[in-house]
Amino acid sequence: MTIDSGVFAPSSTSRVLGDTMQINPGDTVLDAGCGSGVLSFVAARAGASRVIGCDVSQPAIDCANANARRLGLDDITEFRCGSLLEPVSDIRADTVIADISGVPDAVAEATGWFPDGRGGGPTGAELPIAMLADIKNHLTPHGRVYLPTATLQDESKVLRAARRVFGDDMRALASRDFPLPNAISRAKDVARLISDGVIRLNQRGSRLFWRLTVWSCGPA
Repeated sequence: MTIDSGVFAPSSTSRVLGDTMQINPGDTVLDAGCGSGVLSFVAARAGASRVIGCDVSQPAIDCANANARRLGLDDITEFRCGSLLEPVSDIRADTVIADISGVPDAVAEATGWFPDGRGGGPTGAELPIAMLADIKNHLTPHGRVYLPTATLQDESKVLRAARRVFGDDMRALASRDFPLPNAISRAKDVARLISDGVIRLNQRGSRLFWRLTVWSCGPA
């Protein structure tokens, strides 16, 4: 794979999702916020019969299409440009990979993780919540969603929104801790989010850590 300039690079979340998610042979998979397509290709190689990725960034879609051709997976994968789930209104998937940007805009700006400098809204919950409001319309009756949440966002808001959709059909599959550079935590707007309790960090010695959790939402 190659990652073009201006395209979000695979992250710690991508790696944990790739290790955690299970794809059944013949699944139709929807990869929301596909970026360069890395998780789409993991799903394709795990046995999915069709994978549709979507992303708001046209450079990301162009990159994903080029990677699909390079990997010989362009007969299984398809990539569409548009906001959230709008470009896949015709898709009902057995599995949804719901890795929509979920860090506050202030963190996105301070870290440089996102090419356009924007994250998932003021608290990092706004974009995932908007996606969750529509997600049931894109699932087969027994479909499942792999949803990452983090203490680097207003995680409680995201989980409340997910539980409104899935009720008790939610299981934490994996949790991992990752360091946050102290310089980022001291950035003015990030420090305010920490002070307000939106971002929750654990300190170990001189280092600060945030926690990622991957959830399986839907029938077991």
